[in-house]
Amino acid sequence: MFRVLECVMQQHDYRFVLVAALVCLLGNIGLFILLRRAASCVQARRGHWLLVAAIAEGMAVWATHFIAMLAYDGGMPISFDIGLTLLSVAIAIAVFWGVIGWLGRSPRPGRCLLAGVGAALGIAAMHFTGIASIVAPVRLTFEPLPIVAALLLSALLFAGAFLTFAATDGWRKILLPAVPAVLSIVVLHFTVMSVTTLVPDPTQATDGAAAMSRQWLVTAVVLATLVLIALAVAGTFIDRWLTDALGLADATLEGIAIVSEGRIIEVNKRLGKLIGVSGGALIGSAPSDWLLTAEGRAFELADGHSTEARVRGCADDDQIFEVTAHAIEYRGRSCDVLAVRDLSDRKRAQREIEHMASHDPLTNLANRSHFMRALDKAIDADEPFALLALDLDRFKAVNDIFGHGAGDDILRRVAAILESSMRGDDLVARIGGDEFLVIQRGASSADDARKLANRILHTLASEMDVNRDPMAVGASIGVAFYPQDGQDAETLQQNADTALYRAKNNGRGNAAFFDQEMDELARERRMLEHDLRHAIPRGQLRLVFQPLVATAFNSIIGYEALLRWDHPERGEVPPDFFIPVAEEIGAIVPIGEWVLREACAVAAGWPSNLSVAVNVSTVQFQVPNLPQVVRDALQQTGLDAHRLELEITETAFMRNRQGALKVLHEIRAMGVRIAMDDFGTGYSSLSNLKAFPFDKIKIDKSFVSSISDDEAARSIVRAIVGLGRSFNMPIVAEGVETEAQRQMLLDEGCPQAQGFYFGAPAMNPYDAMADDARLNG
Repeated sequence: MFRVLECVMQQHDYRFVLVAALVCLLGNIGLFILLRRAASCVQARRGHWLLVAAIAEGMAVWATHFIAMLAYDGGMPISFDIGLTLLSVAIAIAVFWGVIGWLGRSPRPGRCLLAGVGAALGIAAMHFTGIASIVAPVRLTFEPLPIVAALLLSALLFAGAFLTFAATDGWRKILLPAVPAVLSIVVLHFTVMSVTTLVPDPTQATDGAAAMSRQWLVTAVVLATLVLIALAVAGTFIDRWLTDALGLADATLEGIAIVSEGRIIEVNKRLGKLIGVSGGALIGSAPSDWLLTAEGRAFELADGHSTEARVRGCADDDQIFEVTAHAIEYRGRSCDVLAVRDLSDRKRAQREIEHMASHDPLTNLANRSHFMRALDKAIDADEPFALLALDLDRFKAVNDIFGHGAGDDILRRVAAILESSMRGDDLVARIGGDEFLVIQRGASSADDARKLANRILHTLASEMDVNRDPMAVGASIGVAFYPQDGQDAETLQQNADTALYRAKNNGRGNAAFFDQEMDELARERRMLEHDLRHAIPRGQLRLVFQPLVATAFNSIIGYEALLRWDHPERGEVPPDFFIPVAEEIGAIVPIGEWVLREACAVAAGWPSNLSVAVNVSTVQFQVPNLPQVVRDALQQTGLDAHRLELEITETAFMRNRQGALKVLHEIRAMGVRIAMDDFGTGYSSLSNLKAFPFDKIKIDKSFVSSISDDEAARSIVRAIVGLGRSFNMPIVAEGVETEAQRQMLLDEGCPQAQGFYFGAPAMNPYDAMADDARLNG
């Protein structure tokens, strides 16, 4: 030990010794940084990092040896053979490559010990090869026993370094094992140097042709080693950053492409999968080589904007991408990054929801809203056509006797018969329980409509024979013609219904055509309109309130105000009968204002945690002072705005969409909540939800009524609940009449409901409580 210290202190230049120690320390820190990287990377990259680590450590050991050799003062000039010098560094690199490759990702103690022995032997082989490269008139002699002891100690120290590396984490995984590794190299080198004797021997060759001088070697060794170690360590961090960035790009669900000068220069794996080609095939091409706009035009980049696109030549019409372009700096140059999102599933779901919203879920025929749009288009075309109103005979009796399941089967069979009787451009719709409407295009005479009506009646009679099938039904048909029987949709439908009424009165199972003799019904209608206009001043209108409950606990959270008309001669007129009339004649405007003020006045006397919902007609949205009407009602009654909820249907958007949106935003700014009523039966539901942030969505009772025994209805409810959840809008189910329906809605995640199951509409529910309080007081 003392001999080694004497060798270091007296026979070496301590400045070179410190440089050697610094190089050795940095090299071993670099080794364990690179080993940690090799342990964490994918297998495909592991071999590369092991090779880099071996080069870094081999160079560090070699540089430590030669710098220390340069620090040694042997009493005579020394130079080094170039060939053996290069061989010594090659030996160090090769040995360490094998050692760390043998070590593995998670080395066990046995592997660490063998790796330590291999490392010590490699250091010794490099050391003695380096000593052999000395060019001087001397002969070298060694003492073997100290060398063997140093070799064993060096192996144990390097084994300890590998064990420490395997057992620690964080920065300790780098710094702690570097210490015994440095000691292993230093102990072996200086022990060997202390027992090496230079014996003068003039016979030894001293030709310097293939030798390097001391001054040149020290500079080259230090610079080359430090640069190599720095590059290795920096490369680790750069590779880690690039690998993580690429991994992050590949992990995203979006396809990403970098575009420079109109050409793709980089893509992630997801983009190749979306387009259906390899990433290499995309490199060097233009985005327009692969993409078209959704309308089929050439694709062009639009910075900061989203464009819907599809893959060229793709046969799947539902495959739609959303492509967004942004300008970035990439690799020192201005580029565009394209983010490609697959909208195919969303488009399919949207199309399915739109189909469900425009078609009857039971029969898959067009529903009322779809039919009314088609009817308006037919009128706008100003071509003659026939409107057939069809109602099933005996359906109610069959439905009551054999159950709703049998009734649904009958409706499906009738729908199939109607579709088979139509021509290609005719349209049939189910608009109610057993009510159907047909547009027969090109029917310019009664004979055309009569042939279609007879075909329908004959097919029904042949396939649903009452004498053989107790569940068979018949049909009655009323026919009106455009333009002679009406030049607008309402008049045509009214006249077709009038003809249907005549057909039923004539014995059912036949068709009737509208004529002027049916004008009696029109006179009755005019009388109804007159009475309706005077219902408010005569005090014939009243409000009843139906509770709105939390589905899970059946606790009341508010009430919906419903309008009733008590006619002195007709009795209680159903709202479904008089409200459409009020809308047609404009009486709904003063009636709606009265309902709003009355509902707010009643609700003002309720507990503050209860709200009141009021229906607002589409016609009211055409009156520009609706926001002022709402504001006045709140101020006059003292009701807090947040306790008032206005319910609108999607038809409010059909005539003047922008005007309706402006009115809604103005009302909502007061603090009043807005609910979408009868969702799923109107026009363009999804676009309306996107256009205005509704506070609530109400599922139409037609879906709820059949949720117990109709999987299609339940699917629609599930879709609407999911849609509301995605928009963060509460869902209310209307028309709940049974515990089974309530439980199913609860299972589907519908938080609120109303219907006769929770309570029938009644007068102010808190009048009785107030009276009791006064009596007890």
